Amino acid sequence: MKAQYGILRFAKYKGPEIGHIEAHNERTKEKYASNPDVDTSRSRYNFHLVEPKRKYRAEAEKQIAEAGCRTRSDSVRVVETLVTASPEFFKGKKRSEVREYFEYALEFIKAHQKEKTIISAVVHMDEKTPHMHLCFVPLTEDGRLSAKDIVGNKKKLTWWQDEFWSHMVKKYPELERGESASETGRQHIPPRLYKEAIHLNNLKSKIMEMLSGANPLNVRTRTSEIAALLDEYIPGVEKLKTRLKKYDVEYKMLTAENAALESKLSAAEEAGREKIANRLKYIGMEQELRELHELVDSIPKEIIDAYKRQELTASLYESAKTSPYYE
Repeated sequence: MKAQYGILRFAKYKGPEIGHIEAHNERTKEKYASNPDVDTSRSRYNFHLVEPKRKYRAEAEKQIAEAGCRTRSDSVRVVETLVTASPEFFKGKKRSEVREYFEYALEFIKAHQKEKTIISAVVHMDEKTPHMHLCFVPLTEDGRLSAKDIVGNKKKLTWWQDEFWSHMVKKYPELERGESASETGRQHIPPRLYKEAIHLNNLKSKIMEMLSGANPLNVRTRTSEIAALLDEYIPGVEKLKTRLKKYDVEYKMLTAENAALESKLSAAEEAGREKIANRLKYIGMEQELRELHELVDSIPKEIIDAYKRQELTASLYESAKTSPYYE
């Protein structure tokens, strides 16, 4: 059986992006085209453990003002905590048992962050793995606005992981302690990048389907439809490739480090062997990157070039001549 991990992650938000996470967490968007994991037919099963009293940003500003804190434009106003577990942990569990897991995790957060600072805690049951988005205003015990003091540096993040696991394992002894990016030596590739890649791959499939069905009778209609899809696809691919570059660089560094560690492994002392083995397993990043790059593999270059030259109609018309409709 695969290891089952309790998972705790933090993210900091300063300004307009607070509205974006609220729209996602509270499911106020009409469509989730960029997030294919959301099954809106199951959104009715989502539930709150803490209901928001007002908009996230408004509630944050209210609490900050009441605490008398001075802010800058780059001050972190909201910290989002993602709580979940390995997919295997949730298999076979009833909704009541899933709720119990997140209620127990909420007890942990409340023990280390003032309850009144929690803006919202909502559990999503309409994606692949149940998870909770808990947002709070990073006010310290002495009334300062400081996400740095609360979420902290590497040492504090390690403390959070230790304390979270110590709490959860009392009720769920099968859970193993998760590892933060600061401990593993690499940054996790965010799940959102996978969702973006899947969305782009779906667009690519639609475009290829339309290209294969183009003929002299429908070429003009198809041109406008394909162009509309390319308007979204091309910028999206370029943006995602740019975002993946830093992970490509990190993977190359890990590859070199891995080779060096493997050469030392046979001579390593027992005390250091586990640490080296732990670093080696993160070479799995190779598979993650390969999957992402395959998902955004480009549409035929001639179509992209024709689109950029605004000669898509002519290019499609030439392709359509091979259609059985052409005489």
